[in-house]
Amino acid sequence: MTIILGVDPGSQKTGFGVIEAVGSRHRYIASGVIRLPRGALPARLDIIFKSLTSIIDEYSPAEAVVEEVFMAKSAGSALKLGQARGAAVVACVSNDVPVAEYTARQIKKAVVGTGAADKFQVQHMVKLLLKLPALPQEDAADALAAAICHANARQGLQSMAAEPALRLRRGRLK
Repeated sequence: MTIILGVDPGSQKTGFGVIEAVGSRHRYIASGVIRLPRGALPARLDIIFKSLTSIIDEYSPAEAVVEEVFMAKSAGSALKLGQARGAAVVACVSNDVPVAEYTARQIKKAVVGTGAADKFQVQHMVKLLLKLPALPQEDAADALAAAICHANARQGLQSMAAEPALRLRRGRLK
């Protein structure tokens, strides 16, 4: 059992999602959106940091995943997004939670099956995969999708690591 925190960083709102991964099964724990007030960026970054620190304290994730920055509409937007992402990474690392990183395309492909999926498709698949009663908010769905992507990647790596040992044991038995 591993608790994973997913984060979809943003300078206006940051989504978070917490799941429990047991083998190839995932269980929903919590999700939400950290809404940031208008105003100076440093104050908003502080809110991201403190809010995620509080979420980490409450749910004690063993691992976290923060979506990588994609090319934004403008250089200024990309810089703000990168700073929000940095605040999220620092919140995790300063609380001894290792951070994995995936692109939005990798996350969408892992959850929906195509890297070109739209927001509704991600929400719909997250709802199905986690057996939620309703669609999660967009940013929360993206964060949950990131956590699911990481859980699946971990499971795949564990399976691959175990596979040579199985072949070796089979070879000895023959």
